[in-house]
Amino acid sequence: MKVSEVMTSPPETVTPDSSLAEAVRRMAEGGIGSLLVTEDDTLRGIVTDRDLAVRGLGHGLDGETPVEAVMSARVVTVDATDDVHVAYRTFRRAGVRRLPVLDDGRPAGMLTVDDLLLDVFERLADLLGPVAWSVLAEPPGPPVATGPRR
Repeated sequence: MKVSEVMTSPPETVTPDSSLAEAVRRMAEGGIGSLLVTEDDTLRGIVTDRDLAVRGLGHGLDGETPVEAVMSARVVTVDATDDVHVAYRTFRRAGVRRLPVLDDGRPAGMLTVDDLLLDVFERLADLLGPVAWSVLAEPPGPPVATGPRR
């Protein structure tokens, strides 16, 4: 399965000169914890709710401060055509919870640990469904003995 099949698309973005207040508003409206920071369709960084709280408010920055002041400029990414196993390895090695997804070098989506967990749960449900039905169909108690009794 490809990353493009489980990512959230299109990604939510802000520009480096967007204010911290704008970033907070966008995250709150979208119920999301991060925004890609883009300029001219190029990924410049990522800003997370933690960046806003710790680097922003924690350092006394006001809401008009540009996102560029708190964003992470070094961003680990995956490609939309990568197999999800590449994403699993990237999450494990990089120790991040969110991976921007690029397509031909341009931001195409966002992949989170939660996205992969949902995929795992769906796969487990697919596997466990037939097993659960067979267990539910069996009568309770010990199995009935078959064959002649002596």
